[in-house]
Amino acid sequence: MSSAERPLLVAVDIGGTFSDVTLQDVATGESWTAKTPSTPHDPSEGFLTGVLMALAEAGRDPAQVGRVLHGTTVATNMILEGRTARTALITTQGFRHVLEIGRADLPRRDNLWAWVKPRRPVPPEHVFEVAGRIGADGQEITPLDEAALPGVAEAIRAMAAEALAICFLHSFSNAAHEARAATLLRGLLPGLAITASHEVLPVVREYERSMATVLNAAVMPAVSTYIARLEARLAEAGVSAPLLLMKSNGGVAGAAAIRRAPAQTALSGPAAGVVGARADGAAAGFDNLITVDIGGTSADICVITGGRIGLTQSGRVGPWPLPLPMLDMVTIGAGGGSIARVSPGGALTVGPKSAGAAPGPACYGKGSEEPTVTDAHLYLGHLPASLLGGRMALDAARAEAALARIAGPLGLSVEAAARGVLAIADNNMVGAIRVVSVERGHDPRDFALVPFGGAGPLHGAALATLLGIRTVLVPRAPGVLCAQGLVAADLRAEFSRSVTMPLAAAAAAKLEAGFAALEADAVTWFADEAVPPADRNSALSVLMRYAEQGFELPIPWSGLSGLGEAFAEAHRALYGFDLPGIGIEIVTLRITATGRLHGAAAARPAPGTARPIGHQRIRLPEGQARAAIYDRSGMGAGACISGPAIITQLDATTLVPPGWTAEVEPSGAIIMRG
Repeated sequence: MSSAERPLLVAVDIGGTFSDVTLQDVATGESWTAKTPSTPHDPSEGFLTGVLMALAEAGRDPAQVGRVLHGTTVATNMILEGRTARTALITTQGFRHVLEIGRADLPRRDNLWAWVKPRRPVPPEHVFEVAGRIGADGQEITPLDEAALPGVAEAIRAMAAEALAICFLHSFSNAAHEARAATLLRGLLPGLAITASHEVLPVVREYERSMATVLNAAVMPAVSTYIARLEARLAEAGVSAPLLLMKSNGGVAGAAAIRRAPAQTALSGPAAGVVGARADGAAAGFDNLITVDIGGTSADICVITGGRIGLTQSGRVGPWPLPLPMLDMVTIGAGGGSIARVSPGGALTVGPKSAGAAPGPACYGKGSEEPTVTDAHLYLGHLPASLLGGRMALDAARAEAALARIAGPLGLSVEAAARGVLAIADNNMVGAIRVVSVERGHDPRDFALVPFGGAGPLHGAALATLLGIRTVLVPRAPGVLCAQGLVAADLRAEFSRSVTMPLAAAAAAKLEAGFAALEADAVTWFADEAVPPADRNSALSVLMRYAEQGFELPIPWSGLSGLGEAFAEAHRALYGFDLPGIGIEIVTLRITATGRLHGAAAARPAPGTARPIGHQRIRLPEGQARAAIYDRSGMGAGACISGPAIITQLDATTLVPPGWTAEVEPSGAIIMRG
């Protein structure tokens, strides 16, 4: 079937509370959205329900779908909750305890006297040593002891391992031993999920490389099963389109690539939202953005400068380093489902525990009696009487009763308690925003704030006020922006290789040879992903540092000339100083390969005005007021309203406080100013 016969793209993002779906016709730009409760017992169930809802809304046939895109948190949740597969690790003789030793530093927010080292994903008794040694220069020092591998395989079989990681010393310089061991062990242990470090992260730092390889292996069985289940459900529904999954770097990859390296999906869902925010910001003429994705459980914050999304290789998932390329963002436990409680000391706390999708906030009427951020919004009049286009009624009485549970012990009125819940949640998010803005050398006042997620537009004006930001951009579909970001994403992969050499002694020919090897990897990837030559692009960069520093900065590569000056400038921009008397090192070469996927720009709204569809009481600090309610679908381009007002739509609710205005921009985004 041709692309003209299969013009539909469907994108699904599964969150802790809701699963969001966007369906787009690439021929016309027309789009439809759907939102359905997530199904934690089987995420694929909510996935298919949302897809079929969107197709029914559009009146389209499943056979017309030409591409399915998905943002998933399956791997992330498994790592955070310790539900990974039983995993073994094979390493170089003498290095059994690399994981156990780790790093001699404590997590930033932990106390020296109270911190307890978390249990490693692979305990020492499940780590097996094999003789053989590669030097840092890539030369073989001791041959691999292949004769020992059958015995190791038998021990792994005896421990009932479900996955195996292989990480040999200096395999980033020469992967011959790792590759040979992996080949032999795949034959000795058929059916076992096996991954080697050179297939995941061929760069320096033994602990981080070992941890990335172990985590990748540990989630392989479950992610492979999940992908197979998704593909089976889609096929049963009549959708035969290929499945692409979002990676932590803001690009997508085919299901086969994700099965091999599932750890690349650690920030899958949040990354899609940032890509969508960048697209909406660019359409409205803004390229400096602070994005805040507030869902039911967490808030994910990222900074976009000049239209570029920052990447980091210092990312973490829970207590573990995961130095794969991923968006530079901060995540905190603050969302619409965050539970408010009174601590034993009498202080009001909000989050990080969330009511999630089941039972959800008290106002959902599913049995919960604990107050949440959503209950506070409902009591104060920030939310309409129902959500999801009228499919989910909200119970204001239950919200009030839940808030009374914390108001009493605090000696406050229910209204004051509700306002306190929101103030704490907002200030928690402001602290996280400052981490990725002020601590990175950016002034938040130079940016537009983009709040999205189901709860984002309720908090946008309050966050902007606390930060001194004057412009808030609410996307056209803020509640399903992560799904829409999938539609805007391209295929993307990074290929890296550590070389570690002084800049003063670097030879252009040697570096070019290193890049040539990486380009060959990129060409193979392009072919595997079936990217036409016209849609291929590769960007080269080097990771550099001052001698003996413990971290690197990425610098675009255009040759050795001017490379040192470019590094010093980047160091000054980030840290406020440089070190002209210290030698500079080139540590790692990197190629970012991008395959363009042709979507379609969303259709723009026709010019028009805005008329309220009703009014409701809203509780303000200075007293009660009458707020107008608007249906966003009835607001044409150029329509401008003043607060207090509430803008409703299927996927989210936007609060326009007194003193703020909200205008529909020609792209369809709402620009709020206060």
